[in-house]
Amino acid sequence: MNNHNGPVLRKQLDSFIRKRKCTLLAVGPVSVNCADAAIELSNEHEFPMMLIASRRQVDSSKHGGGYVNGWTTSEFSKYVKTKDKSGSVYLARDHGGPWQNTIECERNFSLEEAMESAKESYRADIDAGFSFLHIDPSIDIHGIPSTDEILNRVFDLYEFCAEYALEKNREIIFEVGTEEQNGGLNTNEVLQYLLDEINLFCQKNNYALPMFVVVQTGTRVMETRNTGSLEHSIRENVSDAEIRSRIPELVDICGRSGMQIKAHNADYLSSEAIRLHPELGIQAANVAPEFGVTETRALLQLLEHYSMNHLSERFLELSYQSKKWKKWMLEDTKATDHERAIISGHYVFSTTECAEIKSEADQLLGNKGIILDQFLKEKVKKQMLRYVQGFNLISN
Repeated sequence: MNNHNGPVLRKQLDSFIRKRKCTLLAVGPVSVNCADAAIELSNEHEFPMMLIASRRQVDSSKHGGGYVNGWTTSEFSKYVKTKDKSGSVYLARDHGGPWQNTIECERNFSLEEAMESAKESYRADIDAGFSFLHIDPSIDIHGIPSTDEILNRVFDLYEFCAEYALEKNREIIFEVGTEEQNGGLNTNEVLQYLLDEINLFCQKNNYALPMFVVVQTGTRVMETRNTGSLEHSIRENVSDAEIRSRIPELVDICGRSGMQIKAHNADYLSSEAIRLHPELGIQAANVAPEFGVTETRALLQLLEHYSMNHLSERFLELSYQSKKWKKWMLEDTKATDHERAIISGHYVFSTTECAEIKSEADQLLGNKGIILDQFLKEKVKKQMLRYVQGFNLISN
């Protein structure tokens, strides 16, 4: 799986999905340990893995890098390629597009400014050897654009990336998304319209079709659970006939248009819901914040087990004060400050304060033969394995 050439890679992945009847796992690199866990699992078990960096996690140096290890796009790329011994890990941009970087929102960029900024970010992705680009102009800080306005932005960004990749002799696989996940399912009519418009655009410009289209598959992450209809149907033991019939319909609609389904927000799913993904024909799915929460809980567990409560309290305060938990909260939340701090823990891993906490913990744990980051990485790997096995990427 070491050929990163676009059409060849696409054929390889298509073949892998068909033969294994699997769902590809796309991991958000929410921390260094999470990235390492994903790379090691992919290399050890020899299956393709996507590392999907959002612009807040990793961005170009011009955009201020990201909250994950302060990595710029090129630094992140070099790190992964150095660690990925089997060439089975593919770099992907998740949620590329206008206002997907904090700076563009804080500075109140106009549409023109935000689109130009997004193009600069994509340029850095292509230069750094990313294999997948997610085109997602679903955010607009100035209003609610119509479907056609969003599609026009998709096509503007798609054209820019396709032409720049051609100029640089790099072949890119595209993923297109036009809306935020709401926990329900797409209607056939809305999806068909989207696919028809994409097909027309690609035919007219002689561009390859996107491999993936982001489809509403009944998943949505809030707090530390999945509140979408897919998990609800299993958890409440209600009839999931609609889910089990409608998702294959959506898969079929995409397939007839030459594209595949990618689910987002697949975090915190039960083992049964995870196993349903390949059964229903979903070709790929994103998981990210769950692994950050796993690592945060593992860190606190270790600190508290070895009576380093002063450090766990410092970490919880640091995390809570970041207020990064706000975007994940339910309207009628009953979450405690402690629970909110756990939700946002991975956002502060790369801060100086957290580094000091971990350094002090490392010294104390070293006397007990425990290497902190090794312990945390193994906890994340174990959690990731649930998806790797449930998505049928390896034999159980």
